Amino acid sequence: MQYASWIRIGVILILVLAIYGFVFHSSSSDENATNGTNVQGTKTIIKNKGSDTIVNLAQAWAEEYSNDKVSIEVSGGGSGTGIASLINGTVNIANCSRQIKDKEKQQAIDNTGKEPIEFIVGYDALAVYVHKENPIDKITIPQLAEIYGEDGTITRWDNLGVVNSGCSSDKIIRISRQSNSGTYFYFREALLGKERDFELGSLDLHGSKDVVEVVGRTLCAIGYSGMGYTTDHVKMLKVATELDAPYYAPNLENVLTKSYPIARPLYMYSLGEPTGEAKAYLDWILSPEGQKIVEERGFVPLQSN
Repeated sequence: MQYASWIRIGVILILVLAIYGFVFHSSSSDENATNGTNVQGTKTIIKNKGSDTIVNLAQAWAEEYSNDKVSIEVSGGGSGTGIASLINGTVNIANCSRQIKDKEKQQAIDNTGKEPIEFIVGYDALAVYVHKENPIDKITIPQLAEIYGEDGTITRWDNLGVVNSGCSSDKIIRISRQSNSGTYFYFREALLGKERDFELGSLDLHGSKDVVEVVGRTLCAIGYSGMGYTTDHVKMLKVATELDAPYYAPNLENVLTKSYPIARPLYMYSLGEPTGEAKAYLDWILSPEGQKIVEERGFVPLQSN
């Protein structure tokens, strides 16, 4: 009887130690996640998630930077998804094509005790795309507002004075992004401000690349995406703020001179001041070497500004 009691006590002690070890490891992992010190074997893992506009650029950075000591894990899902992961403390860096909102910043502070720190890592022109055979070459912000906005008055290509012979229905097919996208959020406010919403019935796609691919297959379509996603199957329209204003193409020079009217910064956010390998990685992204990749991927680097 006494021997059986000792066995029971031993089993209980083993279970207690196992639970303690699991809790300690989980706590350490959560703390490490915010500092870029997730260690697997001899490698530090930096988790990087968010904007689909930036995901290809972020992957290029990760591939160039990763080595025997550091690995960068990149995933998309949209700016909102990246920010949600930052608020939950499950990523080191959130990628965003819009600024974090005040309420999101406060949620991060309430949940983790740390404030998100903002880094501008480049610039992007949000291009307006049509099929390469569409004869239209330019468009205004008010016209885009009437295409995409609630109760918009422009629903057909002939409303723009365009004879789009490849589009038999003449109906404008609006290609947009899902509402958790920073690109969606920015484009909507650039066109409509905060008082008006998008008209329902657009084809809302998950990624920046998806938008351009669909427009390139659809003669009736119009869509918006980062200028770095252009292909031979589409063309980017020149854009003006008003009908009588100058039209500007989405390119590096016009973004730097602030001539192109739908341009924006690209952001990365860390949870609290970055330390360790996460800080080293962000410093490298902001360096001439990291910014060279920004330009190679079709975006606008900081050093050119």
